Amino acid sequence: MKSFLKPILMALALAGASFPAFAQEAAAPTPAAEVAAEAPPAEPSLEQRIADLEAYVNNGARTEGVASKIPGPGPGHNAWQMVSTALVIFMTLPGLALFYGGLVRKKNILSVFAQCFGIAGLVTILWWAVGYSLAFGSGGNAFIGGLGNVMLQGIEPGATGAGYYWISDTMWVMFQLSFAIITPALILGAVAERMKFSAVLLFVGLWMFAVYFPFAHMVWATDGLMCGPLNPNAAIKAIDFAGGTVVHMTSGWSALVLCIILGPRLGFGKEKMTPHSMVLCSIGTGMLWVGWYGFNAGSALGADAIASNAFATTTIAAATAGFVWGMAEWVLKGHASVLGFCSGIVAGLVVITPGAGFVSPTSAVIMGALAGIVPFVFVSYLKAKLGLDDALDTFGVHGVGGTLGAILTGIFADEKFNSVVGGLKDGLLVEQLKAVALTIVWSVLATAVIAYIVKAVVGLRPTAEVERQGLDINEHGEEGYVG
Repeated sequence: MKSFLKPILMALALAGASFPAFAQEAAAPTPAAEVAAEAPPAEPSLEQRIADLEAYVNNGARTEGVASKIPGPGPGHNAWQMVSTALVIFMTLPGLALFYGGLVRKKNILSVFAQCFGIAGLVTILWWAVGYSLAFGSGGNAFIGGLGNVMLQGIEPGATGAGYYWISDTMWVMFQLSFAIITPALILGAVAERMKFSAVLLFVGLWMFAVYFPFAHMVWATDGLMCGPLNPNAAIKAIDFAGGTVVHMTSGWSALVLCIILGPRLGFGKEKMTPHSMVLCSIGTGMLWVGWYGFNAGSALGADAIASNAFATTTIAAATAGFVWGMAEWVLKGHASVLGFCSGIVAGLVVITPGAGFVSPTSAVIMGALAGIVPFVFVSYLKAKLGLDDALDTFGVHGVGGTLGAILTGIFADEKFNSVVGGLKDGLLVEQLKAVALTIVWSVLATAVIAYIVKAVVGLRPTAEVERQGLDINEHGEEGYVG
């Protein structure tokens, strides 16, 4: 019996180990309900039960035709997905809120928190109602999903397969929701201190439909226009592990357009507009760094080797970029500022995001170094020459950094660290450039249209008097600091 089992078990183990959890959505497996329906009524054999268990341990495909003894989510992988989801939500609240809040003047700190909370609530409702279905629902096309999962119909906590083999469909939906929340919140940094709360909410509501839902589908859905790993018929066979195009490029380039249309803050270039609390900004930076492990390592969709590599590359790129940015300031400006370290760390996290699960740790060092140089040059020198009031450097870090990361992923992606790269490596850089171009054009045009719609309906800016007094007391009836 043992001699009969040995070659079978070895083959199944190799098959399970070779199937990678490569990005936000893996190749859609047969849903658990269908597996159960097709399974033979007889009790599974010992060999079948062992094969199923090996598939779980390797975070690979379930054995077809087996009446699994563990048909629902695998506890270990699902637990990591829950932790990852919580970490990404932690990035927005309180991470991003503190990071941005510390960088604005004290009269506007609560406006940043209100905008983050407001976006979290609005996007969650939209995601439940129709957003998830438009991003990942079946029955759509290469640009947008169908309406089969409106109000999360068909999503069950005990089912698997919507996202990956061993994680709950409900956790897949929640994990993707956490990305949908933080993406529009990133835009706030470019328009901080000068955009009405009503305008922020209306803009975000429209932007989700025009930009985020389509890009989540195009990049991560099995029939998406730019989903090279999952869609053999993809027009653009690009790769994006955790959101270089979907999250950072869309928000960064949209932020650029919106801040140009909105115009600079009153007194920009004449009055001092330094951060009111680098302590809060530093704490927020640390929270973003920790939360980013859910963002990147969580995108492996399981506690496996690819998640471990994404964890390592994320750490290395962030630390390298923070150090390089700080040293660049020291050499060129005579001091290494805390703001420089914070900006560099976030830039490193942004640049590594699209390649976190595809590149080697050594490549992460190079990507981190470039993240500490290219965005630094833009933020420190080019932004002023262009006259941009990108208040908290959303475009400089997320737009420039996200674009850089998407391109570098095409250069450094390595099949030794993720086998999915093997079939896409030839011509990958060209495909990445195509994805970058489409993302920029789409985000810029859509944002311009939405901004002018919002301006016509509710107006974009508060009155000059409200802006001078601060948004906190005028729009929210509260002050961050009393006495």
